[in-house]
Amino acid sequence: MRSLLAAVERVEPVVVSGRVAGVHGLLIETRGGMSRLAVGARVDIDRQAGLAPLAAEVVGFRENRALLMPFGPVEGVAPGAEIRILPDGASLRPSLSWRGRIVDAFGRPIDGKGPLAQGPTPYPLRSPPPPAHARGRVGARLDLKVRAMDVFTTCCRGQRLGVFSGSGVGKSVLLSMLSREAECDVVVVGLIGERGREVREFIEETLGEEGLKRAVVVVATSDEPALTRRQAAYATLTIAEFMRDQDLEVLCLMDSVTRFAMAQREIGLAAGEPPTTKGYTPTVFSELPKLLERAGPGPRREDGTLAGPITALFTVLVDGDDHNEPIADAVRGILDGHIVMERAIAERGRFPAINVLKSISRTMPGCQSPFEQDVVRRARQTLAAYSNMEELIRIGAYRRGADPEIDRAIRLNPDLEDFLRQNKDEATPLAEAFERLDAILNAGAEA
Repeated sequence: MRSLLAAVERVEPVVVSGRVAGVHGLLIETRGGMSRLAVGARVDIDRQAGLAPLAAEVVGFRENRALLMPFGPVEGVAPGAEIRILPDGASLRPSLSWRGRIVDAFGRPIDGKGPLAQGPTPYPLRSPPPPAHARGRVGARLDLKVRAMDVFTTCCRGQRLGVFSGSGVGKSVLLSMLSREAECDVVVVGLIGERGREVREFIEETLGEEGLKRAVVVVATSDEPALTRRQAAYATLTIAEFMRDQDLEVLCLMDSVTRFAMAQREIGLAAGEPPTTKGYTPTVFSELPKLLERAGPGPRREDGTLAGPITALFTVLVDGDDHNEPIADAVRGILDGHIVMERAIAERGRFPAINVLKSISRTMPGCQSPFEQDVVRRARQTLAAYSNMEELIRIGAYRRGADPEIDRAIRLNPDLEDFLRQNKDEATPLAEAFERLDAILNAGAEA
């Protein structure tokens, strides 16, 4: 009944309309209705040949005309076609029943399980991040059950981490491990610009039935328009914010931020923005923090209590395995840590292919006990000693006995590699991971 009353309140007696003036590539120019249009407004465009109206969004203005980008193909759009300006801004009405479901960028079900229940309250797709002074601080540690991350990049509740890797290095499998095993109430997964054939593989094989039960998956494949791909990223954070407001522990996973940036680049270039670094437009770098800052510790409510945190992991697809390309560099400066996955590690068969020496969590070492800090320090020293001499060791140029520390690193390397290697169906509690690593280091000291 509340949903019905809210829908009635939104009905406007006057329908404002305009006309199509021209179509130029991805852009549709319109005239009329300018007093009700603003950037981000939604419209429906009538099409010929019995086609359904085409949804579009205002992305800019040129002189006395509005520039629209469609959410679908422009076939059937003719000069003079009527456009109707929608009174509502872009929003979703999530509910708790969305857990276990797969939706598109508009919140429509695409899993064949029937209609979705709509919540009573609309959540805007592009809500601003909570004010900095009203946010809480990151909370206690979150047990991710992935040894390499729990030990070397310990994550706290409300923290935001980036997973940086090239294509085919195993980031999707890592996300599936987190979605199944991490300690949380609900997982919100955004598959932005994914290959169409990989969506079912991720959901049925990688995520699995158990993982899907507590998850909401938002999908926008690579063949969909740029506006749809961008909106899927906004929808992912919107659903996470709703779940947070229900006092649930939320883990938000997005794959990938790079494809969100590419979609925003397409929109900006079509609207006439100048390309800057590697062709990315200025709005790409202004939209990234607006999206990523929506995750994190919850804001303070009117009654003084804090909303729950959104712990988030965003993947970044680095171009040509260059971890200093523009999007990776910008995202690394926004988030609270980064996890680096390397192709060379994956090629030698160790998964997850995380380079722990290059990975950083900005909540460390404050979230670790003195014992855990000592274990991590000793492990890093040993791994660094082996890494510095790895090439010489592999070609046989290092002679054993020349350096006791390097000799110890060579002895421990097989056990440390086995510790960092983890099957996708394997889960290790955080405390057990530290105890296991400590036992490996102590055994090496006694040898």
